[in-house]
Amino acid sequence: MYPATYRYTKDHEWISVSGSTGRVGITDYAQRQLGDVVFVELPEAGRTVTQGQSCGTIESVKAVSELYSPASGKVADVNPVLASKPETVNRDPHGTWLYVVELSNPSEIDGLLTSEQYTELVR
Repeated sequence: MYPATYRYTKDHEWISVSGSTGRVGITDYAQRQLGDVVFVELPEAGRTVTQGQSCGTIESVKAVSELYSPASGKVADVNPVLASKPETVNRDPHGTWLYVVELSNPSEIDGLLTSEQYTELVR
């Protein structure tokens, strides 16, 4: 269920790394806990984010939840679809990226959970 090539945080974000960049999203578990997503506040392109620090929010009909960056670096891009269609996260959480980060410390990824470890966490 959780893509093996992704790494995961205990706060239910994922990152898919390619070279020196990573695409960031939330897990299926997170979107199920949130319910229907109605608004996503993402970090602006050019902003520096820090691993483990809040960088945005996701609002659902149930609650507002913080987004925590799985890696440190500079935000290179944000998903433009989410401004008008935030519910896309519910339909395809592992295929819908929130933002792209240019990694400032790629070794941080080594400390994140594998898909097997994450699956155990959410059981």
